[in-house]
Amino acid sequence: MRDFLPEELLRRQFVIERVARVFEAFGYEPLQTPVLELEETLLGKYGADAEKLIFHAQHPNGKEKLALRYDLTVPLARAFALHESKLSLPFRRYQIAPVWRAERPQRGRYREFYQCDVDCIGVEGMEADAEVISVAVMALQRLGFSDFAVKLNNRKLLTGIGLYVGLEGPPLADLYRSIDKLDKIGVDGVREELLKSGIAAEPVDRIMALVGSGAELECGYAAARARLAHFRQILSDVPLALEGLAELERVFNYLEASQVPEAMIAFDPSMVRGLGYYTGPIFEAVLLSADPEERVGSLAGGGRYDDLIGLFRKTSLPTVGVSLGIERLIVLMEKRGMYPEPLQRTVVQVLVSVFNEALRPAALRLASQLRLAGLSVEVFAGSAKLGKQLAYADKRGIPLVALLGEDELAAGVVKFKRLRDQHETVCPSAESAQQAQALLCIPQN
Repeated sequence: MRDFLPEELLRRQFVIERVARVFEAFGYEPLQTPVLELEETLLGKYGADAEKLIFHAQHPNGKEKLALRYDLTVPLARAFALHESKLSLPFRRYQIAPVWRAERPQRGRYREFYQCDVDCIGVEGMEADAEVISVAVMALQRLGFSDFAVKLNNRKLLTGIGLYVGLEGPPLADLYRSIDKLDKIGVDGVREELLKSGIAAEPVDRIMALVGSGAELECGYAAARARLAHFRQILSDVPLALEGLAELERVFNYLEASQVPEAMIAFDPSMVRGLGYYTGPIFEAVLLSADPEERVGSLAGGGRYDDLIGLFRKTSLPTVGVSLGIERLIVLMEKRGMYPEPLQRTVVQVLVSVFNEALRPAALRLASQLRLAGLSVEVFAGSAKLGKQLAYADKRGIPLVALLGEDELAAGVVKFKRLRDQHETVCPSAESAQQAQALLCIPQN
């Protein structure tokens, strides 16, 4: 668990606000769900490995078993089923809020962290999948990232590969879990794990030949279509695999029509996504960086989960979504120096100096005048020489200081000092708000 001091929190808010503007540019509406959910709401939705990480809570009277939300997707499904009479389809929503997982804290991974989710409910066609991928790509671009790629796969294809080699039932779940560990334990580790699960050597070799190592990422629409055609030939007798390949081809077509750069798109048959509720296309954005310090996991991930909402209502609804790894993005942006300069370090825009206590009433009147114009203003507390007041403003990151001494008060003027370039200007008291806005480069109504 972490505390966020003002300067760090302002950076986080910068990222969140920029991402939210992208979500809204695609027509997604904000939604809020509770921190605590009934335990039964969360259990049975994520898969055995994920559910080990759920934080459980006990009601003081022992009547209800509660849990901290593990993600924002299952709460969305519950909330939609509860309120669907008030909502229209398709329902596009975004939520940016904390979730909790009982993981071992490490770089870019925390027990309490924020998720940034967009989901589209009620669209069966693959245009919705392409849309949420486009949202993720634009959000990452707006934050300043360009060296990343979105890997796409399909759960139907993965299941089809299992059927192709004769797997069914529990061994299919073992296949998902093992392939999902490719980046951690490598090809040999996955092969050994599959063999230990009871799958014979010949099927394991065929599986590994199809999914590859996950390292040979080839971006581009032509490359993706060529690999899809290759899989189509091999899996021609597996209808489920062919269905998954056809869905992926439609997603690639829609992405290309949406002008998503092909250098940011790739087909990766080794990509799994660990959560158990995915039913169709899945996708994950990864950083294309050789720097080991930037290996913080995926930047974004998601997929189609057409059956999840059906757990909370009589029938299922087609749904697809993506989640941005906001915590990892913040770590990377800090490391790379990607925040624009100057980025505010405090909410305070103007410090009104106080030369002496006799002038404090005039300073308070000026502060009130500036606040009425929409500015964030602090009046210097206590008494100190002007140099110390200026040093205080500089340390806090306050960009503008209003100087109102006896001479200025007698002349009916205010002097402003902009600290980043030491620029000073004097204006009539009645025009102080407009002058402050101009110095801060704030558009005036």
